[in-house]
Amino acid sequence: MTGQRSDARRNYSRILAVAEAEVARHGAAASLEQVARTAGVGSATVRRHFPTRQALLEAVFQERIQALCERADQLSRADDSRVALLDWLHDLVRYAVSARGLADVLTYEPPTDVPAAEPADAQAQHSCGAVLESAATPLLRRALRDEAVRPGVTFHDLLTLAVGIALATEHHAEPAVQADRLFTLTVEGLSPSPRPLPRP
Repeated sequence: MTGQRSDARRNYSRILAVAEAEVARHGAAASLEQVARTAGVGSATVRRHFPTRQALLEAVFQERIQALCERADQLSRADDSRVALLDWLHDLVRYAVSARGLADVLTYEPPTDVPAAEPADAQAQHSCGAVLESAATPLLRRALRDEAVRPGVTFHDLLTLAVGIALATEHHAEPAVQADRLFTLTVEGLSPSPRPLPRP
């Protein structure tokens, strides 16, 4: 039994390492079959560890998501609630631009191949988007309380903006530069603003 568990851990680590490389090359369209072939395991082994493509992608981006959660916690102690929220949102945009496939994971599209043993709503509670929402909502609530952002703004509004910018710029020659420009335009608006975007 111990040997089986060791084999399973080794398979998991190998599959995840291969998946990270495949996602870096192909984004969210990375082939699970190719991951299995490169890792030297069967497709059934991949699916035992990662029942859905979404589950595999979320495992690939787990460290980045955790870093964003930690960043939200750090910024929760900042004096200016508007600056804190915008700094975090800017970090999210940069992460989504630099990590190919992350924006696709954050689109909140419901999985189409959820196993019967795990209801869709249970999976959703542990999705990357849900984890980020839990971490960033205190920043947004504080900014709303301070009237530092427009009333009625939701986390999903912010996520949609970040994902939209990342997806719109991923094929540009310099996606990070273009994403920063669009982020600044989004925050400052089309007209001159008396409160320019704070610089990192």
